[in-house]
Amino acid sequence: MPLDKTVKTQVISDFHRHETDTGSPEVQVAILSKRITQLTEHLRANKHDESCRRGLLRLVGQRRRLLAYLRKNDYARYLAITESLNLRRAK
Repeated sequence: MPLDKTVKTQVISDFHRHETDTGSPEVQVAILSKRITQLTEHLRANKHDESCRRGLLRLVGQRRRLLAYLRKNDYARYLAITESLNLRRAK
């Protein structure tokens, strides 16, 4: 289930670092968070959708790796993105 194009462009415009930015870690984490939320809602309605559950776990792992990269390289940006997306931070 891909994100709707309007939702994706809105997320990109909210978290981009410059006008043509679509691939910075902040944008990637924000897009992954939207997809994770969407798949979580789908799984609440369809509890036995195992392929969707596997995809969700894959996305969560990818977001976790991106956040670890961001935490290691630029802690201020990491704090900003976790605060704006209401994500729990690793201690």
